[in-house]
Amino acid sequence: MIVMENICKTYRVQRRSAGIKEACRSLFCRDYEYIHALDNVSFTIHDGEMIGYMGPNGAGKSSTIKILSGILVPDSGKCEIDGLTPWKNRVAHVSRIGVVFGQRSQLWWDIPVIDSFELLRDIYAVPEKRYRENLEELTELLQLSELLKTPTRQLSLGQRMRCEIAAALVHSPSLLFLDEPTIGLDAVSKLAVRDFIRRQNSEHGTTVILTTHDMQDIAAIARRVILIGKGRILLDGTLDDIRREGGADDLEKAAAGLYRKLEIS
Repeated sequence: MIVMENICKTYRVQRRSAGIKEACRSLFCRDYEYIHALDNVSFTIHDGEMIGYMGPNGAGKSSTIKILSGILVPDSGKCEIDGLTPWKNRVAHVSRIGVVFGQRSQLWWDIPVIDSFELLRDIYAVPEKRYRENLEELTELLQLSELLKTPTRQLSLGQRMRCEIAAALVHSPSLLFLDEPTIGLDAVSKLAVRDFIRRQNSEHGTTVILTTHDMQDIAAIARRVILIGKGRILLDGTLDDIRREGGADDLEKAAAGLYRKLEIS
């Protein structure tokens, strides 16, 4: 179970105007702006849930995922996942989670995909028998047999994302974070990824937290939606709640209407 209570995270960002004069001035007198990425964020997610975590750019979605995965330390608040604090118990925590960032890779760029999988097996100390079983299942379900011997840099975006998802699951995590996993994918690849995520949840009980701007991804995967805007949780409910609050049956229009209504777009 995931419990977040009153999590806050603020970033200090340097600002300056253009030009040589301003660049020289910034050497001696710097101006900073404080960005409140998360402001008393609280929610509870139970084992086996599939959550759509949505909001406009800069709402705080990625900061939340990074805190939940132990990458970031919040300024204040409490976060526990199955009794562990992610940034304090990192070794035990990361062995139970899988993370896919749509714009970053955990695969080594210049070596075949299978070699990356082997390295991840050693990093997570996955027993050989379980690794082979997982690899066989993932290869079949994500259609990776023709890709395993190919260097990552030679894969298309859709092929790489399928391999990224497999890499995140090779150690059988109970919790899967997906941050924009279908960004840039074609329609066929998107359908394959959505189907696989649903199957992973139904067959293995994997808890899934999905952040995306693609409302079709949300509709296909999530059973519950959490809306964040300007660092605050603004809605925690279902897709029907999004439609009702946004004033439209179409999810894209409903989300846009809700963003305008809440003044977070």
